Amino acid sequence: QRQQQAYRRKRTAFTQSQLFCLEQSFLCQRYLSVLERAELAAHLGLSEAQIKTWYQNR
Repeated sequence: QRQQQAYRRKRTAFTQSQLFCLEQSFLCQRYLSVLERAELAAHLGLSEAQIKTWYQNR
């Protein structure tokens, strides 16, 4: 029998400009709608999951 290894995503290293945009967005709005999250992700070149996680950890 094979043991399955758990896949773990590497930690995202946000750029300074991405962090600036995320912080500014958070200051204006603490909660994002699905559409807003998708737009921010596309604008920053990140996945929606990365945006969601950043907001959750903020």
